[in-house]
Amino acid sequence: MPTSKFHPIENLYRAQRSAVTAFLFLLVLGGLEAQEIPEAFQEKAETLVQLQPKTYEVLDQELYEEKKDTTLLRYFADLSAANDYPVGQSYALNQLGMKYRNFSQYEKSVNLHEQALEAAEQGNSTDFKILSLNMLGVVYRRTDAIKTALDYNQKALELAEEVENPSNHIKRSINVALNGIGNLYQTLEQYDLAIMQFKRALKLEEELNNKLGLAINHQNIGHCLEEKGDLEGALENYRKSLAYNEEIDSDIGRVICKNSLAQIYLKQDMPYLALVLLEPLQEEAKKIGDFSITSLVYINTGWAHTKLANYEVAEDFIQEGLKMAQNRNIPSNILYAYEKMSDLENTRGDYKQAYEFYKKANESEKQISSATNLRYMNDIIVRYENEKKNNQIAVLAKENEIVRLRLKKNQTTLLVSALIVGLISSILYILYRQYQSKNEKRVLTLEQQMLRSQMNPHFLFNSLNSIKLYIINNEQKNAVHYLNKFSKLVRKILEASSQKEIPLSEELETMELYMNIENIRFSNEIDFKIEVEEDINIDNIKIPSLTLQPFLENSLWHGLSPKEGDKKIQINVKHKDKGHVSIEIVDNGIGRTMAEVNKENRVLKRKSLGIRITKERLANFAKDYQNKFDVDILDLFDENGDPNGTKVVLDIPTI
Repeated sequence: MPTSKFHPIENLYRAQRSAVTAFLFLLVLGGLEAQEIPEAFQEKAETLVQLQPKTYEVLDQELYEEKKDTTLLRYFADLSAANDYPVGQSYALNQLGMKYRNFSQYEKSVNLHEQALEAAEQGNSTDFKILSLNMLGVVYRRTDAIKTALDYNQKALELAEEVENPSNHIKRSINVALNGIGNLYQTLEQYDLAIMQFKRALKLEEELNNKLGLAINHQNIGHCLEEKGDLEGALENYRKSLAYNEEIDSDIGRVICKNSLAQIYLKQDMPYLALVLLEPLQEEAKKIGDFSITSLVYINTGWAHTKLANYEVAEDFIQEGLKMAQNRNIPSNILYAYEKMSDLENTRGDYKQAYEFYKKANESEKQISSATNLRYMNDIIVRYENEKKNNQIAVLAKENEIVRLRLKKNQTTLLVSALIVGLISSILYILYRQYQSKNEKRVLTLEQQMLRSQMNPHFLFNSLNSIKLYIINNEQKNAVHYLNKFSKLVRKILEASSQKEIPLSEELETMELYMNIENIRFSNEIDFKIEVEEDINIDNIKIPSLTLQPFLENSLWHGLSPKEGDKKIQINVKHKDKGHVSIEIVDNGIGRTMAEVNKENRVLKRKSLGIRITKERLANFAKDYQNKFDVDILDLFDENGDPNGTKVVLDIPTI
């Protein structure tokens, strides 16, 4: 995500670029060994070490100009350590950690912030403990270590909120923690929760008149709104953030905001306007040295050129952004680059390459999701198990004391009672485990049967054969369109088969994909619709995965396949009562009576087990709810009493 027109980069420059970048990085962060420390700063540093101020405000005011120079910061950190001034050491180490973080040197940044935290604890400084914890949270968030980042931000927030009469810096630290927690919710795609945290921080930043905090929170709110699809709302917040960054003259803030604005313009199909913003950003982003944002600028520039059909130019930019992300191990940017390369190859008609990049993007997404979720859930489970064990230990300690007192009164009676209780408990536990094992085996068998039902070879063969006809007829767009839908459907079926229940919204989405594929065999003659009554939140309603498919398949095979004329299937989701939602599957097929006649006349009879298996799965599913499910199949007739289709009504429990 270059200047008004892209100029190809010479091979010599390409070969030397990484070496030049590394040299500049060492020049900026290393400060050069030979650089002399100005006498004026030496005197200032020695005075501060002697006075040993305890607050961040005082140190930051005195060292505001010098904190941009890493050589001076290292000098002050070493001087503070040598003179037993851990608070000053913590300040300098945190500033150095932020510098490394902005250059995507996350491991070095973590080490510096951890040293700063140790120094703050040594100096018993709550102010710098909070700062160090917050900065560690920011670095771990950048590397997608969600749970670790959340722990540090939560600790910082709890510590800051315990302070009576907090200073302005501690108030800002509260806002940093809130912003960090909001960013973590954003990473987990909990955008409404994230916006709530950002708005809370925004209100506090307004009270402090902290323009940097205002810029950051407006930027984050804009990103959440962009992900939710509210592009105008996102634009408004990005522009506000840019205005604040202009006021405080923040180079990195300007680059981030302009890149975000360009990304919105690209989504609104305004590539020329996006390039006006993106082209000057390339050199600006390189000067800053944050390769996370620099790679996004290059990738977005490539996206803009894709929209303008400058495919060679687009490829160079996206590949350059991908290389930056890979060299700095930035997983989200690698995924983004693969997606844009897939779009590029698809646009210029190289569908094989488009599919290869799509697979790479899909694999990257799985790796990010798996690593993030596993790391997060593992930390949660470990914490829960530790708390559970601690509680159990406390309970057992109390019980042992009671048992000890009772044994003094009647040891024999207590021992016999304990043995009886233990024996009965063991028997009950063994019986319960046997029952649970049988039930789990039965559920697993049902799920396996259902998966075989959904993935039967007839459906797979017919779907691929239909797509093959599009390819033979040179209907490439239709072939790619339906192949994408087919791959999404197969993926959803495989994913859903491993889940006990899924939201109704996902089930309806899967059924729509299924009908789109099956409709190819009917030359797209089937009019398929989904109607959901107002005030029904289909995201909150749970349903066993792939429940509706057997009924839709039944309508297609037995109701609509032998019918002449218009063919319709409609799914209606309606309120029934407080504890149920009704799902209707209505077709205008030949009806069950004629379907049975046709079935008996067939040479090859297809044995349908899907509906029976679905009823058993629903029965098992309803055990976890107060209300029971119900399935009813009704014959429909026209005004003359002739068969006019079938209606299947599923009553799904919601409580």
